[in-house]
Amino acid sequence: MGSLSIWHWIVVIAVVLLLFGRGKISDLMGDVAQGIKAFKKGMQDDDKTAEKSEPVKSIDHNATPPTATRSDVGSKAV
Repeated sequence: MGSLSIWHWIVVIAVVLLLFGRGKISDLMGDVAQGIKAFKKGMQDDDKTAEKSEPVKSIDHNATPPTATRSDVGSKAV
């Protein structure tokens, strides 16, 4: 009595088909398949953007900063 026989499974499947109908189950499976495809496409897009990352910029601490000349330093408008 602890295990389910083939007849139990047939009755369960028949009840599920009667409740939901064949059309709703196939629609549900189609929606699940579309969701899986969209997920896989999204994962591939993430991999492509990770490969196209910008190069790493580094700062050279030993270089001297360029000196800027300003013509308006020290002049005051009156």
